[in-house]
Amino acid sequence: MIGRISTLALVAGLSMGAPAFAAPSQAQVVAAAKAVQPKVVAWRRDIHEHPELGNQEVRTAALIAKELKALGLEVREGVGKTGVVGVLKGGKPGKVVALRADMDGLPVEEKTGLPFASKVTATWEGRTVPVMHACGHDNHVAMLLGAATVLAGMKKDIAGTVVFVFQPAEEGPQAGEEGGAKLMIQDGVLDKPKVDAIFGLHIGPGDAHALNYRPEGFYASSDRLTITVKGKQTHGARPWAGVDMASVAADIVQAVNQIAARQVDVGASPSVVTIAVISMGMRQNIIPEDLKMEGTMRTFSKARHDDLIARVQKTVASIGDRYGAKAEAVFSQPYPVTYNDPALSAWVKASLEKASPGKVDDKAALVTGAEDFSMYAEKVPAVFVQLGGRKADVSAAGAPANHSPYFDVDEATLETGVKAEVFMALDYLGRK
Repeated sequence: MIGRISTLALVAGLSMGAPAFAAPSQAQVVAAAKAVQPKVVAWRRDIHEHPELGNQEVRTAALIAKELKALGLEVREGVGKTGVVGVLKGGKPGKVVALRADMDGLPVEEKTGLPFASKVTATWEGRTVPVMHACGHDNHVAMLLGAATVLAGMKKDIAGTVVFVFQPAEEGPQAGEEGGAKLMIQDGVLDKPKVDAIFGLHIGPGDAHALNYRPEGFYASSDRLTITVKGKQTHGARPWAGVDMASVAADIVQAVNQIAARQVDVGASPSVVTIAVISMGMRQNIIPEDLKMEGTMRTFSKARHDDLIARVQKTVASIGDRYGAKAEAVFSQPYPVTYNDPALSAWVKASLEKASPGKVDDKAALVTGAEDFSMYAEKVPAVFVQLGGRKADVSAAGAPANHSPYFDVDEATLETGVKAEVFMALDYLGRK
């Protein structure tokens, strides 16, 4: 009799539209994120101490795969060279949402003084270089492993599928290589299973626990700039007998700065062209035959992008002609503007507010940094969010930016990042 009454009650409940199962509550997520925080910090420190450059993230990928398999997820390795994808199928059918973290470090010598500071070196484009997680990707991996742990513990109550994307080479592959989001997409990261939407999170030197984003264009597009000059070698005491490469380099830097600041309307559309590497010569009294300069260009519109390329290429060639040298500017490794889907942007604020109440800004300023997360956003609706991680004893003005040898974060903010990723995924899957 008791069984019959229970069955009838269940049928009645279903006929009235009662849910067959309860979705995870906000309190459950908050508690689970707090519980996993020690592991998140431990993962972050381990990965920080053992950074790897783009397409070389073998150790990091193995750690990720081990942890995802331990959670019972379906795991694919070797995606986009060293990428790892974990698939969590919920207890009920539904949509598919992806969460993405990047894994690679940078050729930067760490100067933080942390007890788990990197002492790693690696080979990059033919040179031995120091390696550091100077952009926070160690935190991104740790937070996404934390989110995977939280969501795996709620598997039976999830309607749909969550895809965890651990991507190599976000900072760009070595010259002559492919990598990053482009290669992950080619390897089917958005198709196996078919992803309906994707979210990403990036930590930086903003106020601790603050989350910010903006609809539509958010991060700039970027292009790698390589300038090569072929001249005539001569003695340093007889510069008139050859091509003075130092003067060529100085003129190119000045001209490029004038283009970016004086020849285009930066108020109408922000843009940046930076020369960061100048390579020439081996001895103080020899003017070399070859000069190589490298840099980056950031823009927010195709018109500005194409205009700057044309201006820089024309200017560099003309400077070379003036000195009797052959000079060429080549643009490569393009990343598009990171575009936040307006519809997703409109509702995701409520999800982020649950992660960090009162500290969410959906009208963030444009960011001249670039992200190859933008390539996923060209394929499926996406939202990319920034997380502030500045330590309490560091002033806003004095906080080391991403890519600094002193870059570090308040690890307490990682718990906020885990909650943000979990809420975005659950709320997306729970939408009618």
